[in-house]
Amino acid sequence: MQATFPSAITPYPVRVEGRLQPPSRWLWLIKWLLALPHFIVLAFLWLAFTASSVVAFIAVMFSGRYPRSLFDFNVGVMRWSWRVAFYAYGANGTDRYPPFTLGEAPDYPARFQVAYPVYQRRGLALLGWWLAGIPQYLIAGLFLGGGLAGWTAWAGSGWGGLIGLLVLVAALVLLFDGSYPRPIFDFVLGLDRWVLRVVAYAAVMTPEYPPFRLDAGESDPAGAMTVSSSAPSTRAHRAQSSTWGAARITATLLASITVLVGLLAITAGGAATVLDRTQRDAGGYLMTPSESYSTGTYALVSRSYRLGALGDRFVARGLLGSVSLRAQSGRPVFVGIAPAAAVSTYLAGVAHAEAGGLGSESAGLHTHPGGAPAAPPAAEHFWVASATGAGVRTLTWNVRRGAWRVVVMNADGTRGVSSELSIGARFPHLLQTGIAAFVAGLLTLLLACGALYLLVRRRPDAN
Repeated sequence: MQATFPSAITPYPVRVEGRLQPPSRWLWLIKWLLALPHFIVLAFLWLAFTASSVVAFIAVMFSGRYPRSLFDFNVGVMRWSWRVAFYAYGANGTDRYPPFTLGEAPDYPARFQVAYPVYQRRGLALLGWWLAGIPQYLIAGLFLGGGLAGWTAWAGSGWGGLIGLLVLVAALVLLFDGSYPRPIFDFVLGLDRWVLRVVAYAAVMTPEYPPFRLDAGESDPAGAMTVSSSAPSTRAHRAQSSTWGAARITATLLASITVLVGLLAITAGGAATVLDRTQRDAGGYLMTPSESYSTGTYALVSRSYRLGALGDRFVARGLLGSVSLRAQSGRPVFVGIAPAAAVSTYLAGVAHAEAGGLGSESAGLHTHPGGAPAAPPAAEHFWVASATGAGVRTLTWNVRRGAWRVVVMNADGTRGVSSELSIGARFPHLLQTGIAAFVAGLLTLLLACGALYLLVRRRPDAN
């Protein structure tokens, strides 16, 4: 059975076909497991698709032409995704296992083609044209569930969105009745076709705006598909398929991951450089925002911070350098850092509140019951750094090996501690580290993009 379309309907350049091959009653229950290898590969292929689309967008912006090699690769990723979605939970239209290939599979019941755009918009007009697709992106997101970012989930593993809900209903009917409801299948194919058109438009693979219409049924309005124009003969199809073997696909995935690593390194390096140049205080410290702490007990205590021998050499001398603790209170307070064991002994039997660390909300403090301390905190001699007084008090400390705790108390040891606290570190090598990460990320990105271009560029057919 094939849907018929009025002659007034203009075929869209993105063509989607799915021929129903009645699935079994129960296999859909484990298709998420059977298709798991596809899900893993597609997750990385879509990283490459994203990088390829960004490069293609820039190329179209300035030249008006979509690089053919990138176009063929992106079509291949979408074609692969559509086959997996048709097999799994994007349609559950067949029990025939999808092939591992970016190329055409003319005998598979799910087919996908995109006509190569000879003409594209360019310049600012392209940007405005892409933004005009926002209503379509929102609609496709509702169909998929989780938005277009959840494409690989739609391709196989989730029931999110309208498509997933309808496929689940059809699968339950299939389980108990033994037949796939044809009206639901036709409607689902229309939703899938809508989504695929929108994704191709978002990837700048066609200049034609997706129509606001649901073309339901197995066949595309343009009619039954033949071998695409990018592969006009069986010989050319074999040559195209052979170039996308397992080794080339694996290399493309690795290059895509490397692109992501390069982008992360550039982002981290840039952020570190900006922090170093703009966020240091007069003393050269990078401080956290001040947080208000209040407890009705006799002391506010941090959790234990432990540094081993490696931490002593690397964290203290290389990463942190020294730390600074700043307290502001309207009454005299005592702020100190001491060995964790000594603090535990001093506060044994004393009512105090323990925070997971500076930055914890007062409401999240864990209170320990008890009485008053035997002596004011300043009378003890185990503090390695301390400051006492009203107003703003600052202490600095060179981090050393061991377990340490921060304690805030009223200077006279009375109940009811209230103060604004912030902590920071000098991070002496932050600028050098940020610049090194940025440069390394940039070089990695350039090399990975070059490798990705060589991998996805169109190769001449064998004679």
